Parts: sequence; structure tokens; C-alpha cells
Amino acid sequence: MPKFVIEREIPGAGQMTPETLQAVSQKSCGVLKNMGPQIQWVQSYVTDNKIYCIYIAPDEATVREHASQGGFPANSVAQVRTVIDPTTAE
Repeated sequence: MPKFVIEREIPGAGQMTPETLQAVSQKSCGVLKNMGPQIQWVQSYVTDNKIYCIYIAPDEATVREHASQGGFPANSVAQVRTVIDPTTAE
């Protein structure tokens, strides 16, 4: 199943309280549960003004539907084509 990186522009994301992040996570998980097992949230990285999310889904449309249902921005959705790390250099 394809993996996607989603860029969400959220001004002040890095200043969100743990309670706010928990509420956002709960909303996302609720939408995922309703959409079924074909889409999975792997993890997210919170920066100053953006959240970068990793999802596994059958296609970009499914990722965008999750964002729409959850009320989350999905400013950029990119399919991961391959993964490299330091061992790639060996």
C-alpha cells in the first residue's frame, strides 16, 4: 500500500498545547475509524507552523478525503516513492 507525506500549514502549530494536540489526534483517529482500515496514520512531526504527517492509503484521494472529513488542511500530499537512510550509502 502506498505511503504519503502530507504537509499541513497550521500557523502556530509548534505552540499547540498537549491538550490541543490530543484533541486533534482524537479527531483524526475518529475520522480514520469511520473511513475503515484502508487508511492508516503512521506518525506526524510538528514544527513551528506546519505539521508533516505520514499516512498509508490506497491513493491521494483517500488522504484528501480524510483531511476534508476532519477539517484539516492538506496543503501538499506527496506519495513516497522510496526510502533512503544512511545505510543506503553503504
